[in-house]
Amino acid sequence: MQTLAQWDGGPGPWILFFPLIWAAVVVGAVTLLRRTAGRGRRGPWSRPDVSRPAGDSPLAVLGRRFASGEIDEDEYWRRLSVLDEQFGRRGGAA
Repeated sequence: MQTLAQWDGGPGPWILFFPLIWAAVVVGAVTLLRRTAGRGRRGPWSRPDVSRPAGDSPLAVLGRRFASGEIDEDEYWRRLSVLDEQFGRRGGAA
């Protein structure tokens, strides 16, 4: 009986393709997991949000600017109402 490992007296050069195929399968699986598993939640492979530093919500920035005196009370309340219209109510009230 002929088997793949003993074809014509020994393995041919095609036997080198098996490790390459397995390497491609492993690299493909890792790539697929990295691209799909972390979507929408934080994990070790997720990319950080570069649009603003962590913990700086628009409300926190607005409160910080008001506390430091950059904007007055009228400006604070006007901007706060715009944020409420744009992002919804704070504190879960529907």
